[in-house]
Amino acid sequence: MASLGVLGRALSFAAVGLPEPADPFRVELTAPGGRTWAWGPETAAQRVQGGAADFCLRITRRRPWSETDLTATGEDAQKWLEVARVFL
Repeated sequence: MASLGVLGRALSFAAVGLPEPADPFRVELTAPGGRTWAWGPETAAQRVQGGAADFCLRITRRRPWSETDLTATGEDAQKWLEVARVFL
């Protein structure tokens, strides 16, 4: 599910009528077993970090961002967590 959320970032923005940001994103999530799952370039200024379970709850709109351990660095990353979804 986490991969689907990362790959579906454009859908999150499109669903609220916003263009997908052009800048690259880095997503680093801590898997249930403690491993780190990462997507995007390490040098990306737009970053989302936190637990994979909270990320999945956020992108399925089952938990507000404020009730997760997710952090966002950069204006576009913050906006993404506000509008995140994997369905319309």
